[in-house]
Amino acid sequence: MTAASLLPMAALGGLVGLDVVSFPQAMISRPLVAATLAGALCGDAGAGLLAGAALEMLAMETLPFGASRYPEWGSASVVAGAIAAGIPPASAGTLVLGALAGLATAWLGGWSMFFVRRLNGTWSLRARPRLEGGDARVVPALQLRGLTADFLRGALLTAAVLALARPVVTDLAPRIASSNWLLVFLLAALGASVAASALWRLAPVVARVRWYAAIACAAAIAVAVSR
Repeated sequence: MTAASLLPMAALGGLVGLDVVSFPQAMISRPLVAATLAGALCGDAGAGLLAGAALEMLAMETLPFGASRYPEWGSASVVAGAIAAGIPPASAGTLVLGALAGLATAWLGGWSMFFVRRLNGTWSLRARPRLEGGDARVVPALQLRGLTADFLRGALLTAAVLALARPVVTDLAPRIASSNWLLVFLLAALGASVAASALWRLAPVVARVRWYAAIACAAAIAVAVSR
């Protein structure tokens, strides 16, 4: 992917990443919207919409509030939509690969948001003497700095993942088109990642849930091998 083609995707990723929590929270970061916009920029809004629909079903349970750590679906949706629509012709393979890349980006985005929050806290502590001294310019400056950092976070994350994923997707997409087994494997990987995430959330509140999951996986593998 060239720098010229990455630039609009990075800008869109920064904008929707900013919308998740910081500003303006206008819902443009929802996967249905963000992925469709990314697909439209790549010339295939329909493929972006399909990728966005897949991620939307996963993102509906996320409640972005407070200091909790959660997946960042805005930039992730731009990545998914760009991959699904950016490698013509759009196919089941590019859709699945886009969804997988979107899931990985959402996870990375959650950690990047945590880093930006820590950075905002550091800046606030450093500005405390000026705040206590009554400097009225400190609060707007801190807000602008935080917004800029969040925008850059989303933009850089989107550009980095797309730059790394594009060669892989270009290589795998034709193989998926000619191999149903590879498509099934990727769909299974997508489902397994979602199931693992759900189990991880349940682990703190359901006793021995990880052991139950391990036993279930072992039983499924045993049945598959016996056949």
